[in-house]
Amino acid sequence: MDRETERLVWYILGATRGGPMRMRIIGTLINRPQNMNSLARELDVNYRTVEHHINILIKSEMVVEEGEGYGKIYFPSALVEKIYDEIVAMMKRRGMNV
Repeated sequence: MDRETERLVWYILGATRGGPMRMRIIGTLINRPQNMNSLARELDVNYRTVEHHINILIKSEMVVEEGEGYGKIYFPSALVEKIYDEIVAMMKRRGMNV
C-alpha cells in the first residue's frame, strides 16, 4: 500500500471516532456483500448508523454500490479487496482490535 493510500485508510478507519464501525462494515462486506438492512442486522446496529458510515465509505471510494432502492448491494471497492490484508495488519499494528 502506498503512503497516500495508507494515510487515507488510517484516517477513515482508524483516526476518527467512527473508524472502528467502518472497519467492521468493510470486514463484513469482504465476507459477504449485502444491503444496508442486512448489514444493520448482522452488526446489531441501527440502520441509520450503517447508512451514515456507508456514505462515508462510498465518498472515500472504499465501498461501491450496485442496484437501486432496497435492492442496492454494497461491496468493498477493488482497491480495498486488493489491500484488505494490509489494512487489517496496519490496524492491528496501531492497536485497533480487528
